[in-house]
Amino acid sequence: MKIPTPLLILGAIMPASALAAPASAEKSVVRVNTTMQAYNLIQPWQKAAPSSRLGLGAVLPGGRVLVTAQMVTDATYIELEKADTAAKAIAEVVAVDYEANLAVLKPTAKLDFLSDRIPFELEGRLQPGDKVEAWQFENNGTPVTTEIKVSKAEVSRYFLDSSFFLTVQASGTVQYRSGSFTLPVAKDNKLAGLLVSYSSKDQVSSILPASIITHFLKDIEDGDYAGFPNLGISYSQTLDEQFRNYLKLNGEKGGVYISKIIAGASAAAAGLKAGDVILTIDGKQIDARGNYDHPVWGKLSLSHLVRGKPFTGDTLKIEILRNGKKQPISLKLIRRPAENRLIDPYMFDRGPKFAIVGGLVFQELTLPFLKLFGNDWKTRAPIKLLMANANPEMHEKQGRRKLVLLVRAIPTPATLGYERLSTLIVTQFNGKPINDIKDLHEASQTPQGNQHRIEFESYPKLIFVDVNLAARVDAALKQRFGTIRRLD
Repeated sequence: MKIPTPLLILGAIMPASALAAPASAEKSVVRVNTTMQAYNLIQPWQKAAPSSRLGLGAVLPGGRVLVTAQMVTDATYIELEKADTAAKAIAEVVAVDYEANLAVLKPTAKLDFLSDRIPFELEGRLQPGDKVEAWQFENNGTPVTTEIKVSKAEVSRYFLDSSFFLTVQASGTVQYRSGSFTLPVAKDNKLAGLLVSYSSKDQVSSILPASIITHFLKDIEDGDYAGFPNLGISYSQTLDEQFRNYLKLNGEKGGVYISKIIAGASAAAAGLKAGDVILTIDGKQIDARGNYDHPVWGKLSLSHLVRGKPFTGDTLKIEILRNGKKQPISLKLIRRPAENRLIDPYMFDRGPKFAIVGGLVFQELTLPFLKLFGNDWKTRAPIKLLMANANPEMHEKQGRRKLVLLVRAIPTPATLGYERLSTLIVTQFNGKPINDIKDLHEASQTPQGNQHRIEFESYPKLIFVDVNLAARVDAALKQRFGTIRRLD
């Protein structure tokens, strides 16, 4: 999560009287051209090859542009372009939330670049049966409008595997023009959401709705973005009658069983425990599948009660069943930042933290690193790393802030015999416990005699590296790579 510069009040929702004219594709949508360059996860001292992405952004009040966060991942250059005149202006990120898949841009030099555009008013009142329009352009700048029909909503992934938000689905054929990555969706010339994916087979579009956009814009108005809160639980359904009897739920209609509490999130801070049963959240009855009745969309996951309307810092009243007795709980909503987790779930706009000692490359484990094992990484990645990702608490209880790996050995005189070592969890370096990459770097500065002593969780358990030889290798690698460590 980053907010490079303070954000002035955007006025996310303006009365219609404040707009000179209704929004239109010609005057309210701009092209966004991005050049991006991520870091190489195998060779973390260098970047991967640059790539480009073309998308569309929705003009907001205050000379800002709304896009999806996917448009600005690892961005090195961002350009706004008016489709009708082809005029261009360099832009920068004002605020971004990769979990919600939203970002706001602004011009950096031509501050009045958007003064002749018409900003959108937001329309958050979607419902099944509504007809909305996806707006885009032909190569020559001609607007293209595609009508699609809203069918339902559900809580699902937007961009990241670990982030679930309300998603609206609409049916109808959408033909992407001019390579556009995301499309603004309008209802009665108001911004109803951003089209983030489309299945040509089923002719179903997924829309990031205006209700989530409004939440994001309100949160960033003061320049101190808190982000969407995390409930921080894993739960099981209570459909089985024997299970319900065991939980003493006989007189209740619903409820879900908390199987796991995630440290650092709202549930843990409120004192919820594994074994509790959630009966209601904010007065809404939770059924045995973990859903509640939304007045417009019907059955929705309970997580929307936490990430829908309330903000981080707000308090929700919930009711639980603990040991067969009902108990009210005040749940203060907090957000656990991604960087505070044992294994970072995503890594944008920065390179992996690493350190090289004598040609041995040490790196903090991240989910993007696990995904290097391919589409079936959940079965192909080393089992110890998968277990750590699924159950980080077993390492957090040992005091580890991050999990440090020996990811590979560069062939050098100091690594002879160690060439095949990889993906080993480091436990100690020179007799000191390793809880993050900074610990490892500091420990490497205080060797025990003439040998670095490195211990791992699994075979070979212990190796030694000559200190003087490692120092000479490090000097040569630094001259070759430019850097041999990134600790922040």
